Amino acid sequence: MKILGIGNAIVDVICKVDEDFLDKNKLTKSTMKLIFDEKEFKNLLSNLKIEKTVSGGSVANSVVGLSQLGNKVGFIGKVCDDDLGAKYEEGLKNENVEYFYSKKKEELPTGTCLILVTPDSERTMCTFLGTAGKINENDVNSDIITNSEVILLEGYLWDEGDPKKAFDKAISSAKKVAMSLSDQFCVDRHKPHFLDLVKNKLDITFANEQEILSLIDAKSFDDVISFGKELGKIIVVTRGDKGAIAIKGNEVSECGIKEGLKVVDLTGAGDLFAAGFLHGYINNLSLKDSLEKGTEMSAKVIQQIGARL
Repeated sequence: MKILGIGNAIVDVICKVDEDFLDKNKLTKSTMKLIFDEKEFKNLLSNLKIEKTVSGGSVANSVVGLSQLGNKVGFIGKVCDDDLGAKYEEGLKNENVEYFYSKKKEELPTGTCLILVTPDSERTMCTFLGTAGKINENDVNSDIITNSEVILLEGYLWDEGDPKKAFDKAISSAKKVAMSLSDQFCVDRHKPHFLDLVKNKLDITFANEQEILSLIDAKSFDDVISFGKELGKIIVVTRGDKGAIAIKGNEVSECGIKEGLKVVDLTGAGDLFAAGFLHGYINNLSLKDSLEKGTEMSAKVIQQIGARL
């Protein structure tokens, strides 16, 4: 394996909504809300028109992007042996991603993420993790991790208990570790843990500007650059219309965004950016060229509905 992704195996259900729907359901735009009650989740979905259903999950989206760029990749994520679980596995196999998980009947169904796209193309997510959030160390095969050049993790996966044990096992067996901070909700919830990971265990950290500023309690973006230089590992930050930046020791590279794109849906922008950057990294491209590849992949995905090309 060039890259092995370990993350939440989630089926994405994409719906278009207006701003009033978010207000009425007390949802904060551009964030991810975890829903623990299956009935509440079904209730939310009941009055919506589904635009698209696709195998998803942040890391899985990145891994599919890497596969489409011609890299040998795999994925570990927990699903139930139900209809959505079967569709999930089939979706990965269709994209030439090796799926290293044997599904079985579980107490909880396969996880689902309701992606609500507002007219400004921003996406707000409501996630019922189902059995995806119950991943444990027995689901993670150390041999497969050891035989992978890089493992890619997501902040969404981190939680105390079994998921944390799976995380720790994966990191301790890996040659190199990349991770996405995923969401400010995750950063605020797990700040001390995430800061420890970034400082001591990760080789590459992916974040957006909001997430990294929150993680290190920065007053300005200059603080982020100083932090990255002192850290000496790779930190990659997407900055919306300011483009993206990568910091590795004293090397700082920047890349602007492509002008004149027709933005349809921002779902998957960060996931495909990570895919493009990692493609550059594992194929020995420079930081600058890796950023360019990430930006190219991100630009493609935001011009369509859904998080996969």
